[in-house]
Amino acid sequence: MNLTKAMAYCRKLPGATEDIKWETNLVFSVGEKMFAVTGADGSKRGISFKVDDDRFLELTDRPGIIPAPYLARARWVYIEDPKAVSDAEAAELLQRSYELVFAKLTKKLQREIQGL
Repeated sequence: MNLTKAMAYCRKLPGATEDIKWETNLVFSVGEKMFAVTGADGSKRGISFKVDDDRFLELTDRPGIIPAPYLARARWVYIEDPKAVSDAEAAELLQRSYELVFAKLTKKLQREIQGL
């Protein structure tokens, strides 16, 4: 996984915003709810994001992917080794994280983001 490509993918999702939280974390959000987090200062070479409950154990059993610190109980994983996933798989996982968070938004906010 190329982290620059992963961040570019997050930026192009509908309604996605990014900001700095906790001093050094670049947070990607939709409807003010975060769906991906990485290092803003380049010190982190990985990325954290939400996954489906049934994929959490499957992914964290793979080398280079661990439960995300502070967010594991909400079923977030952290890819600490960029070689653990391909660019294509990273895009699929980030898309799914976005969808999981988007689905929890109010219907009104979902319509606003979709431009309906």
